[in-house]
Amino acid sequence: MLYVKELYKSYETGKNKYEVLKGIDFHVPQGEFVAVMGPSGSGKTTLLNCISCYIPFDKGNIRLGGMELAGMNEDGLARVRNTKIGFVFQDFMLLDGLTVRENILVPRIVQGEVGQEAEKLADQLAAMFGIVPILNKYPAEISGGEKQRAAVARSLINNPLIILADEPTGNLDSKSSRAVIETFIHAKQKMSATIFMVTHDSFSASFCDRVILLKDGSIYRQLEKREERSVFQDQLLDAIKEMSE
Repeated sequence: MLYVKELYKSYETGKNKYEVLKGIDFHVPQGEFVAVMGPSGSGKTTLLNCISCYIPFDKGNIRLGGMELAGMNEDGLARVRNTKIGFVFQDFMLLDGLTVRENILVPRIVQGEVGQEAEKLADQLAAMFGIVPILNKYPAEISGGEKQRAAVARSLINNPLIILADEPTGNLDSKSSRAVIETFIHAKQKMSATIFMVTHDSFSASFCDRVILLKDGSIYRQLEKREERSVFQDQLLDAIKEMSE
């Protein structure tokens, strides 16, 4: 599904060059829920921005669903972002003037494809994520957890190849965080959704199938969940502590 091969990215400030990503290599198959963790400055956000085509990378390959992203023109990249990638952001990015239902349908509205099939899918996603009672409310009238579940529904309305989630629980309390993570798990189980999530939160990451740890722009270690969630969280915390020593 997603292949990242020998990915390098650097920034230049004046005469100084800063390497942010240094030969990143990994593969995410369809239906896997993967988290990326690491300290500030490790390259997590840069990696997400390269995969989402928002910033160019220096060299390497990113292949999504058989499409090679390197070398695509702006129109091609825009089509990939609009139809093949679903986005979930820390600050929800819901439009205040639209109802929850309309927010879920925004990607279809942008494409001019709001028909019965899209509205039916919006209703199914709302039912799956427990937000049917708020469909006709506006973002200002609902909780942070409800906003993020609506954002996850919106990310799925185009049946994307992958969901890219940037700190999706960063602004939520523990109860709402768990509800959002369970929303991702439902999407994985019922829709074979592929989810790639950047997070600082070991609790949220412990629900994932695999966690990639980044340090100084390189993959430090990858951990797969093979035991119950609480055991996996302890393993993550130990690995993070080891990485910081």
